[in-house]
Amino acid sequence: MLMAFIVQFSYLFGNWHFPTLLAPPMTSRTNHHLDTYLLRVLHTLLVEKSVSRTAIKLGQSQPTISNTLKRLRELTGDAILVRGKTGMVPTERGQELLALAKQGLEVIEKIAAPVAAFEADSTSRVFHIGTPDYLNMLLIPSIIEQLRKRAPGASLMVHALDANLDYASALETGRFDMVIGNWPDPPEHLHLAQLFDDDVVCMMHRDHPVAKKGLTLKYYLEMPHLAPTPYIEGHRSGIDAALAEQGLKRNVQVTIPYFALVPHVLSKSDLIFTTGRQFAEHIIEDWPIGMFTLPFDMPKMRFYMLWHARSHVAPDVVWLRRLIAEVAAGLGKTSAKQPVPHIL
Repeated sequence: MLMAFIVQFSYLFGNWHFPTLLAPPMTSRTNHHLDTYLLRVLHTLLVEKSVSRTAIKLGQSQPTISNTLKRLRELTGDAILVRGKTGMVPTERGQELLALAKQGLEVIEKIAAPVAAFEADSTSRVFHIGTPDYLNMLLIPSIIEQLRKRAPGASLMVHALDANLDYASALETGRFDMVIGNWPDPPEHLHLAQLFDDDVVCMMHRDHPVAKKGLTLKYYLEMPHLAPTPYIEGHRSGIDAALAEQGLKRNVQVTIPYFALVPHVLSKSDLIFTTGRQFAEHIIEDWPIGMFTLPFDMPKMRFYMLWHARSHVAPDVVWLRRLIAEVAAGLGKTSAKQPVPHIL
């Protein structure tokens, strides 16, 4: 509708712009420009069909409106209003301009109007979130739970992150509303909000010989490791980065793309897996797998959400960010926080 209106007005008036709402135009304006003041006067003249009534309605003097009508006639090359038996009547072109002027004012009012509040309980909005597979067992189910309660008509599309996905471009183009992750050094041009921190622990079969002897740094570095497939190309995991800072490197022998495979692999192998505490606590409840402290210093895993400036103030995306932040805050509070055995 807006483009059709612009094309029609460009054809009828030539170049035009909309600066002020009611103040008379500055004398320096060239006559071939149509501003908002002229548009409002044009519309009122064609509705009232009277210079004096237009002046009263717009709070202007009659000479000012008369001069403005003269400018409009010069601008359009048409009389716009002519005398009839009972008063002023629009010309044929004037009648056409009435419809366009009404459309123009409606467009301007919509542009100037404040953004409508987001109504979660009645929205049918489809949200798109990019996340690593790690969060599918922890944060995502709780987000879905709250989304269903607060916005039952909304839809949520959860996209898995992998090395072939340019998540920054997906945020910039609007394909994603936000991304949740924990990799080091996220792009500085994106907005960031921290969600929660998580201790880093180890997981291995409860009957693993090392679990009985005690997990030393020597054992940790020599043991075969299970690790998730990197989902950000060119980025080392926070675990490998922390080891590298200490001049250390672990022995990763198996990588898997899905965290759901972790308990299946650990329960049938001698591999060790390093991960966040909350994920480990979730797994050890139902599997013959133990959770153990790291034999070296490791900063906490920090999870955050990222979004682009294009949606920074969008009411619907702001609402979703707040929902996710609330869920993440509750995730830390409800964690079992059971003691981790120190078998060093």
